[in-house]
Amino acid sequence: MSAATHIDLAALARDVKSWGRSLGFGAVGISDIDTAQAMPHLAAWLAQGRHGDMDYMARHAPLRADPQQLLPRAARVISARLDYRPRSDDESWLARETSRLADGAQAVVSIYARGRDYHKVLRQRLQHLATRIETAIGHFGYRVCTDSAPVLEVEFARKAGLGWRGKHTLLLTQEAGSMFFLGEILVDLPLPVDAAVSEHCGNCTRCIEACPTGAITGPYQLDARRCISYLTIEHTGSIAPDLRPLLGNRVYGCDDCQLACPWNKFAQVASLPDFEVRHGLDSTTLIELFAWTEVEFGARHAGSAIRRIGHDRWLRNIAVALGNAPTTPAVIEALRGRAGHPSALVREHVRWALERHADRTIA
Repeated sequence: MSAATHIDLAALARDVKSWGRSLGFGAVGISDIDTAQAMPHLAAWLAQGRHGDMDYMARHAPLRADPQQLLPRAARVISARLDYRPRSDDESWLARETSRLADGAQAVVSIYARGRDYHKVLRQRLQHLATRIETAIGHFGYRVCTDSAPVLEVEFARKAGLGWRGKHTLLLTQEAGSMFFLGEILVDLPLPVDAAVSEHCGNCTRCIEACPTGAITGPYQLDARRCISYLTIEHTGSIAPDLRPLLGNRVYGCDDCQLACPWNKFAQVASLPDFEVRHGLDSTTLIELFAWTEVEFGARHAGSAIRRIGHDRWLRNIAVALGNAPTTPAVIEALRGRAGHPSALVREHVRWALERHADRTIA
């Protein structure tokens, strides 16, 4: 764009990073828009069907390959990291999370989803950053993206020097592990780009070994069809019976590969209050959550990413977890209370759970 010839682009890049930090971002970096290195991997992943029911991944692949289809004349990607560990966490947080996974009566919700919907928080902060740039230089072309937009966010963040791709396929950084969100601003400004950082996974395979369902089939290889996050969030239908026992007490998402990663000893607490735990989602039981009515589900998850899966899938997930829970009269009573649920999806998983407990009793 012609206006860029009158801008000190190096100084602007420095300012963008400073403004980003003042908005709560843990780090901001800048990359070009070239996707040539990442697209063959994505194409192979799609060809193998590893995206499961996420048809939009295949449908939007051309947009991921060419950001200029999202923003004409796009020249750079500003990538930003937003840490999400609750600020109330103390040094025992890793041990506490591991302990809850081992307690079959507890309901485990992925850490990132226990507070406000990150899409809204992240988009708002990115928009503030774009507006701050516009205030400084005048009108320019840009598009704010969160992970709901067809952008290769990990690839651009890697190229921008925010970290390296871990063997669990998430972005990793030495100073913050992987417990953060990524967001982008596509811009038509030819800003100077940052250098990628070196990888630091070495020979470690803890994330691969920790995956409960074997969804991480090898370094940098994820089969979403087996991933608990996919099964409890993206998958709309019946969960395969052979995978149900492997879900344990995880009812929304899964953090196991991250909890096992040594770099997450350095995971940063959130700079914003938005990701503080709501409605006891870090300490509640399966029976308590299973009792929520559809109205209670909608009200308590207002402003939460969880709300989008709907009450039926919420009950489906918890029914599976209750099937994996220790057999107690309270568990059986809770399941029987949903045995006649209007949703066939819920009834199927409740029936499976009750049969699991019946088999244990007989044995």
